[in-house]
Amino acid sequence: MESNCFLRMENNFTNKIINGDCLKELKKIPNESFDLIFADPPYNLQLKNKLIRPDRSKVSAVNDKWDQFESFEKYDEFSIAWLKECKRILKKNGVIWVIGSYHNIFRLGTAIQDLGFWILNDVIWNKNNPMPNFRGTRFTNAHETLIWASKNEKSKYTFNYQSLKCLNDDLQMRSTWKLPICSGNERLKQKGKKVHSTQKPEALLHRILLASSNKNDFILDPFSGSGTTAVVAKKLGRIFLGIEKDKNYFEASIRRVKNTKPIEENYLDTLKNNRSKPRVPFGSLVEMGVIRPGTEIYDKKKKINAKIMVDGSIKYQETEGSIHKIAAKILGAESCNGWTYWYYKSGNSLKSIDELRQRLRPNN
Repeated sequence: MESNCFLRMENNFTNKIINGDCLKELKKIPNESFDLIFADPPYNLQLKNKLIRPDRSKVSAVNDKWDQFESFEKYDEFSIAWLKECKRILKKNGVIWVIGSYHNIFRLGTAIQDLGFWILNDVIWNKNNPMPNFRGTRFTNAHETLIWASKNEKSKYTFNYQSLKCLNDDLQMRSTWKLPICSGNERLKQKGKKVHSTQKPEALLHRILLASSNKNDFILDPFSGSGTTAVVAKKLGRIFLGIEKDKNYFEASIRRVKNTKPIEENYLDTLKNNRSKPRVPFGSLVEMGVIRPGTEIYDKKKKINAKIMVDGSIKYQETEGSIHKIAAKILGAESCNGWTYWYYKSGNSLKSIDELRQRLRPNN
């Protein structure tokens, strides 16, 4: 029965955008189908007055009917309903990303926790080019908040740490992302007007999918809008499903996805996390003859040196211990990764001992 459901899922839902109400369409999807869900729901902005620039021209603000709710209670009912369905159709190790503003993100965060999701991070999207505050009565609203959560506390979710670090010039990726809003040629327009009032930039979805999914993973966007999630998923070799209620958005997104070219298969490989690689103790390098007892190792500036002992420990002055323990003691830190701290002499240059570890790993 389960395999039949999966076949039906593949035939009816893969690499498509459906024109329909998300609450109705989500109920048609089998349990545990998706690896990642990105949700950009209505923000319930509660805009009551027109926004006017200093030159008296009208601001194209978000005043669409789909963003309007009778009350906070009605908005909460709607939010809990779609989040429940998303939890049901999310795989056990899957993740969900939900984006919002100060109008709705705190209400959504409460619902996410109450439904048993496990929040991993909140991420601040700091906009390079936010819309100005024309009235001058509040701070300029220059960010949106994303909540990243796994299905539950025990989920073994995907986090491509090394890829994100590489994307950020070999620095750990932080939870504040400075990215521009959607503009220029990327912004969908019809007769000179924006197709969608809250179109998200492809750069934002690129980072999200790169961070927490893998090639051929199944991605869902229950509020597909202009189709940005589907476009980026197609480019990155992910399978996608979008759901969009508005006929105009739906048709525009279909055209957009159709015109999107996927990135060549050869260029979709990403850096593997060290955690996914087989563990190699430093002592194995000694046992296998990759490095000999008595060899001197150094810090990067060659101001510190220690000698390797027969059991894989190292001796620095009168202290003996692991490569990690001795490095931590030298730095006065609680812990230190000895693989990145210590170097060995190779000819006239110093090389990281981590390079020696790679020789003992499969496929190296």
